[in-house]
Amino acid sequence: MALVIAGDRSGVGKTTVALALNAALTARGQRVQTFKVGPDYIDPLFHTAIGGRPCRNLDAVLTSADYIRACVGYHSQGMDAVLIEGVMGLFDGRGGSDEGSTAHIARLLQAPILLVLDVQKQAASVAALVYGFCHYDPSLQIAGVVLNRVAGDRHRQMLEAALAPLGVPILGILYRDQALALPSRHLGLVPPHELADLHRLGDRLAHLGNTCFEWERLTPLLAPAILPSAPPFAVSPRWSVTLGIAQDAAFLFYYADTLDLLQALGATLVPVSPLSDAHLPDGLDGVILGGGFPEVFAPELAANHSFLESLRQAIQGGLAIYAECGGLLYLSQGIQTLEGNYYPLVGQLPTVAHMGQKLTLGYRQTTAVQTSVCIQPGDTVQGHEFHYSYLSGSPPMPLWQLNGQPEGWGNPRLHASYLHLHWGGHPQWAIRFLQQAAKVG
Repeated sequence: MALVIAGDRSGVGKTTVALALNAALTARGQRVQTFKVGPDYIDPLFHTAIGGRPCRNLDAVLTSADYIRACVGYHSQGMDAVLIEGVMGLFDGRGGSDEGSTAHIARLLQAPILLVLDVQKQAASVAALVYGFCHYDPSLQIAGVVLNRVAGDRHRQMLEAALAPLGVPILGILYRDQALALPSRHLGLVPPHELADLHRLGDRLAHLGNTCFEWERLTPLLAPAILPSAPPFAVSPRWSVTLGIAQDAAFLFYYADTLDLLQALGATLVPVSPLSDAHLPDGLDGVILGGGFPEVFAPELAANHSFLESLRQAIQGGLAIYAECGGLLYLSQGIQTLEGNYYPLVGQLPTVAHMGQKLTLGYRQTTAVQTSVCIQPGDTVQGHEFHYSYLSGSPPMPLWQLNGQPEGWGNPRLHASYLHLHWGGHPQWAIRFLQQAAKVG
């Protein structure tokens, strides 16, 4: 099995509970494989930092049911425990449906669910809530609940009395003063590598995990799932290419499976930092600029003139470039912040990125009308958008339409778009990118 950490809604403490379980198990020397439902990048970074093993995304919209089963089965091999952190409320999926929801993933894997509830403003009513979640979909197994933000012993006793007739085990109790407030900003939690006290946070999470859960009942639920163990993508090395992967505080949003796929196809991945490296390393065949926070680090990025110039020269020399969201902003003429400051950047794209206060968020299905370094005309693409910025003007020959507007730049050596793609579930995109990087095809 694999234990799914779900919530009745967003903001109830799923991440805190999942991280506390991960930290406590890791501190005991257990091998823990973590997964995150949905397209989120930041929660997986925390699980990776706490557990020391890459956290994998399980997204039924961006990949497929078969891919999810294979991913969990393959990466659960040799593990002592498997944790799956859910997304939003248990049944909240794409467009108000169940598709891609935590329930969808639990159903695919036939995995038990630990339901996290924020009970700070209720007592007896919690029974009605739990009853509803347990009976709404009889195919799901609610193995127990965690009561978060309990006010004190008297409050706990009232909650226990209310839930007792249901026979649903209470497998964890977190008191209000034990809650860990993780710092956040406009795209979610502040990433772990920006926290000066990450080690201390890990210790606090481990203590929380060790003292707040019913481990005798939890441990059997954490055993690895018995699923097929073949790799989620059936590929073999074909290209000997070297790719620079932008990885620093400004560029850090990558699906672990995407990087695994590139390596499985023969690529050597070299971390590069647009923030601190003086220039691109020699011998690169391509560069991938993932999402992240270029708007937060715009002054530092703009000040690294030598790296910007080396990237410009490499692009002019035909280097294959893939950029999504934050990477798209970095390739623009520059970023205009909310405060009105302007920071010039690579200048490869004839557009300026403006930071706004309106969030663009959601899954997108679109069809390519132009060629890019990884996409061909006619390709139907499932992706995800999550950004506050917008661009001045539209590309004259866009890759596709997003939200009814022309979007994306592309040619046989370039792909730049707001759309986040999961290459692990679509190896053809990685194959085409490597073909172009190797100048084959």
